[in-house]
Amino acid sequence: MSTRDTMELKEAAIRAQYDAALALLNGFDHAPRLGKAMTPDRVEERSAGLGTRPRFRATTPGLVTRPAARPGGVRIVERIEAASDGLLSPAQASVLHALRRALAIALAMADTFAAQSPLGELKKANLEGRLPDLRRVEFTELLSAEALLSLYTFANATAFLLAPQLGSTTVEIGTVDEILTDNSPLALQGVLWELDQDIAAFATDEPRLAATVAAFAEALMDKVALRAQTAPRLEGFTTAGWKVEADGLTIAGFTPARAAKGSTLAMTFKKPHEVVGNHIAKSQSQRLAKMLMAYDFERKLNPFAELGGFIFTFMGDGKPGTGKTTLIQMMAGLLNDYCAVAGYPFRYQNFSIDQIDSYQGKSGQNAKAFVNAVLDPGVIGFGTIDDIDQVAGKRGDRQSSAGQQEVTAVFMQAFAGSGTVVRGNCTFGMFSNYPENVDDALRQRAGARFLVDGPQTQEDYIDILSLLLGKNHAIPLGAHDLFAAQEIKKAVAASFERHSRPQEEGLVRVWERLTAEIGPLDTLAKIGRYLKAIQEADPRFTGRAVKNITDAVKVRAMDFDLPDAWMEQPDLFLFKPYEDKLAMIRELMSPITVEMVIQEINRYADSEFRYADKSDAVAIESMVRDLHRTEEARRRYLEAKA
Repeated sequence: MSTRDTMELKEAAIRAQYDAALALLNGFDHAPRLGKAMTPDRVEERSAGLGTRPRFRATTPGLVTRPAARPGGVRIVERIEAASDGLLSPAQASVLHALRRALAIALAMADTFAAQSPLGELKKANLEGRLPDLRRVEFTELLSAEALLSLYTFANATAFLLAPQLGSTTVEIGTVDEILTDNSPLALQGVLWELDQDIAAFATDEPRLAATVAAFAEALMDKVALRAQTAPRLEGFTTAGWKVEADGLTIAGFTPARAAKGSTLAMTFKKPHEVVGNHIAKSQSQRLAKMLMAYDFERKLNPFAELGGFIFTFMGDGKPGTGKTTLIQMMAGLLNDYCAVAGYPFRYQNFSIDQIDSYQGKSGQNAKAFVNAVLDPGVIGFGTIDDIDQVAGKRGDRQSSAGQQEVTAVFMQAFAGSGTVVRGNCTFGMFSNYPENVDDALRQRAGARFLVDGPQTQEDYIDILSLLLGKNHAIPLGAHDLFAAQEIKKAVAASFERHSRPQEEGLVRVWERLTAEIGPLDTLAKIGRYLKAIQEADPRFTGRAVKNITDAVKVRAMDFDLPDAWMEQPDLFLFKPYEDKLAMIRELMSPITVEMVIQEINRYADSEFRYADKSDAVAIESMVRDLHRTEEARRRYLEAKA
């Protein structure tokens, strides 16, 4: 896999732009062309926290029918100073320093682009009055490209530099309208004019100042990236990368650079022996935690992802109280400990029902922010979606809110969309007591299935009783080898062996009919006929299901645990070059067998049949209740009429 060429954006080139950047912050005059100035009256008319600009506005010059606005002074330094008590606070100064630095980086990036493209020569020719008519279109397109990359770099650097200063305060500013692409200086003036408007409207205190500027930067990045998708002459910017060493900022086209900052977890971690039962789920969670640690921060890729054995998304389902939360606590605890030893930033995020908002579009924004935080290639990420049947709406379900439908759309695009890139630095876990209520297409985007069925055997129940009682008792253990049943390799082997035959009644019928007809499934042709027979029994068993099964088989081919010593002593594996890690993993791999394929087909298909049966049963029970209500209502109506 080729990597992006990365060059250094020289510190001297950035500092050379400090005076120009400070001049923009100190003041200039600007007549808005696309945006509309806010007045105090207009700000007060809106509810607190909502954007004051319309969500949709024509952005094509010439279509604006209102009279041109008069030039107005933009004084961002004065605007921020006016909110102080005569002396800038450290927080206000930090915002101004971040803005100046971001502007200087954007101006230096624009100069670099001009020097490496024909734009520099065309600018000189234009100033000297010798620009050929045949190249005027090219000149205009290059100026527009320079404006777009300047705007994106400014927003990208601002968001990156302000990230450490952000707390829990959030601000919703609406869209950014004053995006001008005539040239780079005018483009920066336009967005600074609009930023000045937002600071006046929303930055009522210090925490909201940084939050307002950061929200503006995020909104600007989204708008400019969308515009850049169809803009010409941007190849020189999108195919290369630049590193700002002093800040640790990487400029990689229209991709946001986020500060590699881990999250401090307020969570009670669980050790593997404290997870009783759930043997396959526990084993795969432990292996996945170690797989994530193989991620190479320089290459931005994980050897397991390249080899095809990485679990990007998984679904854990089971009855209430069977240990889903305990499983999350175990995996998060393992990753937290591994990252602490290696010095890697670890970020855990959970998306729950309280992030569904009644404000249109806000739920989708929350879901997108959650996904982006976990996907950040600068961290090891673990994202969980608890009770996903409540969080994400089922398409076509009239009881699902608009917010739940927005969340479903975001997750479907993020987990298996056209732009999904699996680097191997993060994984997403979806958990539910009622997976049959999850949208079929979203559920099928879970590459692995963890059946969280809790304790099953007599030994499991003795182990969990002893574990939960603690040590404040003198009750003898009796004839039992404590936690011996939780020996992971032995338990997992037995669990996989059970899936040599299907478990669900509907799938058993398919299995018995086909094996009676063609005998043992020992060739690819016979296995393919089994897959087709499953699809005939359940049309929801599609090509995506086959992909998920083959991914799970590849994981089984890596049926080994990375040695604990590799996690405890990073020099043995974690800090080695990417190629060395890839070779070390290849040496541990085992060949794929027929038994692996059959077991994974049965495991996956069992889960789909289980979901389908439950979904149909719930729907039938609901219809029966409705018919009973209708019958009772008719009876009462006739009695009252008589």
